[in-house]
Amino acid sequence: MIIFNYLLICFIFGTTFLAIKIGVDASTPPFFSAGIRFFAAGLLVFLWLAWNKKASFALLFHKEMLLTGIGLTFGTFSTLYWAEQYVSSGIAAVLSATAPMIILVLQVLVLRQKTSARSVFGSVLGFAGIVLLLLPRLTLSADLGWMIGCVAILFGQLFYASGTLYSKRVIQRFPQASPIALNAAQMIWGGLLLLILSSVTEQVDIQSMLTTKAIGSLLYLIVIGSMVGHSLFYWLIAKTNPIFPATWFYVSPTIALVLGFLLYGETISWLSIIGVFTIITGTVFANLDSLKLLLCKRGTADMMPARKADAHGIIHPSK
Repeated sequence: MIIFNYLLICFIFGTTFLAIKIGVDASTPPFFSAGIRFFAAGLLVFLWLAWNKKASFALLFHKEMLLTGIGLTFGTFSTLYWAEQYVSSGIAAVLSATAPMIILVLQVLVLRQKTSARSVFGSVLGFAGIVLLLLPRLTLSADLGWMIGCVAILFGQLFYASGTLYSKRVIQRFPQASPIALNAAQMIWGGLLLLILSSVTEQVDIQSMLTTKAIGSLLYLIVIGSMVGHSLFYWLIAKTNPIFPATWFYVSPTIALVLGFLLYGETISWLSIIGVFTIITGTVFANLDSLKLLLCKRGTADMMPARKADAHGIIHPSK
């Protein structure tokens, strides 16, 4: 079940980029669409937890939920949704996969944590992959919207990386709260901020959104992308640890590229394909120490008597 559910979240998170693209292309305002998705998903999950007495409404009124929502949902997905007006879903997925590498860079530059030469090499390799990915379009006649969109996605990953690092402190601050409740609370705040942004920047025509593609995209992202995907993610955290489920970053971009090519007619050059695999390889190298630690801990746990494990881990919202 662990392997099956891991492959399932890789597939789900890989499909969400195409679902976002379909919704945006169906003339759904990007900020409004993102806001509805996360506010609805977060609210439904939180109400379900509260109904089962696994979450308290008082949790919503702590500033930590707001700050985490700004990083993990508002900053990350406002840029991603806006950028997918100009960038293909496959490229958006690959650029989003740089998040673990950016987390590592922030840990070294901001938190002054030591890192290995292997991780530095992985970060450099990942940056080279970004250059290769973007190089075919970096010409004088390049589409300005496409270039700004790519930069916006990378900028959004700074929010995601910062929110991920901050969420560690939040989990320590609320040790009795379920990670699913913490994630639902931050999605509510992030979704609310996205709706506020939409109210001052977009003209929302509900009538034009009543199409099969627009409604189907939104429902898929709310139910499958956010509710099912994130529930499986935390089930995996409970059964393994926070590191293993997060390796979906290394698998989902390839799924997104293939689906965009087969189902949506998105094109990608051979140089960009090389860039894709260079980014993924660099990300793996940058986080190889953590992955090796995961395997070592897993092996040790298999040889030791069973203990009650703490399921708390890094908050990773579904894409």
